Amino acid sequence: MTPLPLTFAPEVRSALDNGAPVVALESTIITHGMPWPQNYETAKQVEAEVRAAGATPATIAIMGGQIHIGLTPQELEKLAQTPDAMKLSRADLAFCLAAGKTGATTVAATMICAHLAGISVFATGGIGGVHRGAEDSFDISADLAELGLTPVTVVAAGAKAILDLPKTLEVLETNGVPVIAYGQDELPAFWSRQSGLKAPLRADSAAEIAAAHLMRAKLGLHGGQLVANPIPTEAEIPREEIVPAIEGALADATAQGIAAKEVTPFLLARIYALTEGRSLAANIALVLNNARLASAIAREIADARR
Repeated sequence: MTPLPLTFAPEVRSALDNGAPVVALESTIITHGMPWPQNYETAKQVEAEVRAAGATPATIAIMGGQIHIGLTPQELEKLAQTPDAMKLSRADLAFCLAAGKTGATTVAATMICAHLAGISVFATGGIGGVHRGAEDSFDISADLAELGLTPVTVVAAGAKAILDLPKTLEVLETNGVPVIAYGQDELPAFWSRQSGLKAPLRADSAAEIAAAHLMRAKLGLHGGQLVANPIPTEAEIPREEIVPAIEGALADATAQGIAAKEVTPFLLARIYALTEGRSLAANIALVLNNARLASAIAREIADARR
């Protein structure tokens, strides 16, 4: 059987071989989510946060026909300065590998790669979801289907607030995905702690989330878990402030005919401008916060398996 095209960073290979906790990290936040050099500095910060929390970071990207599970500092810096990297989901992951191109992994692609590598926990900023107007455009992120297929626990600050959150929650329910709010009853909305939507489930400790992950595996259930971790209070942009910026960015996207994979990067850039950079600062804070919680969950899972 042909071996999987996986290349492991030495620290990640060592951690997995020893049953130590590992946290997967996506790479589209580096190539498509933030400008240089904030993208590179944030990526290094997130990795450092995972290490400080007692786990090993594994930033995932596609380079030279290989799925890299963990990047060297040189590879990370190179990726951060690759503006033409493909934005990969389930549909184009194999094509990118076969063509030997450079690609950054979305939530869906990172889940696939993490599972292939034997990693159970993944920290990101926010997941994709149902876009506003999807009843006409049918624009629904592949992240939602992947959460129903691949057994990885994903820690995010909810779905990106630019999306239709009620419809996103409905699709997650249809796909059988547990949506667990951490430490509160309300679903967080990325830049804001509140969305106005009640979360289906609540957990108040990393141990509870790890136990649920392990029980799903024991029962043979397909799919992962979505842990909705609210942004720290001091970093949030309250709903009453961020909603007008989102509405303005959406109007601009419609006027300019922005569609498909270009929608999210465009909206994030417009919201950055409309909030005078506050959205980026909040984004960095929530990613670091998610890395800490994901590390705690990964530690609990590793301890339980020993």
